[in-house]
Amino acid sequence: MSNYMLRILLALLLISVVAQKSVEGEFEQWCIADEQTPDDELQAAMDWACGKGGADCSKIQEKQACYLPNTVRDHASYAFNSYFQRFKNKGGSCYFKGAAIITEVDPSKHFFLYQ
Repeated sequence: MSNYMLRILLALLLISVVAQKSVEGEFEQWCIADEQTPDDELQAAMDWACGKGGADCSKIQEKQACYLPNTVRDHASYAFNSYFQRFKNKGGSCYFKGAAIITEVDPSKHFFLYQ
């Protein structure tokens, strides 16, 4: 097999692996509260996200599915991600005046990382 053919095969293999990972959700992103941000700044950013920002914050209300754990950081992460998922393809970002960060680790599957 020629060196040229080997390079083509390797390139095709790489493309198929990348395409497969994308299909399986390996490159999904979530927007969560930055651990370094004080609660008062998180609260202000969350108030905007849940208000004028248009995030769906109904599930973090008392007695709803995502109310617990009842912390500003957890509720802010939910609100930030709701906004980000809803508006990321329309120009929305995960900035919130520096209160949030992007992660590729699904926070719902790795909850212990964000406590």
